[in-house]
Amino acid sequence: MHKINTDFTSLYNQYSRLVYNVALNYLQNTEDAEEVTQDVFVKLYKALPQFKAESSLKTWIYRITINSCHDFIKQKNSKKYFFVFGTKSNNTVEIENSTNFEHPGILLENKEHSEILFSVINQLAENQKTAFILSKLDGLSNPEISEIMQVSISSVESLIFRAKSNLKEKLALKFKEYRKN
Repeated sequence: MHKINTDFTSLYNQYSRLVYNVALNYLQNTEDAEEVTQDVFVKLYKALPQFKAESSLKTWIYRITINSCHDFIKQKNSKKYFFVFGTKSNNTVEIENSTNFEHPGILLENKEHSEILFSVINQLAENQKTAFILSKLDGLSNPEISEIMQVSISSVESLIFRAKSNLKEKLALKFKEYRKN
């Protein structure tokens, strides 16, 4: 067990863009991605002395980022649930479980189709969504994803295959509905 000697400022400079991009791909909202990025670096700052280097630093940061995104989504959904069901007013409008879509990498003319795509990605099982995002949006290899998710390479391949199958099926339905409107 050896500890890593990393200056926190250089750690932030080296990995902040990676953390932000992963969070943005998960959350599709710049403010949420910024909030999660801050949260990740607070966690890293606190946990860095205990880092055992059993995996690469980059893999460890990916894991913390993905877990922080999952926690953020759960927390946000529980707040929506409380707001919808915890009010006494009969005039409260139910909040949809959709994203305030703000992904800066999406061109304005593609925004509507991208919203549909990301809404379907968000319906995937958590492990399928993670594997798909890491593979198709972050461009990681299956061995890298395997290490980050702590599953076998064949499991990663299966997750990506199932994610693509589910996306194909759900997108076909979404675009059929979209064309009717």
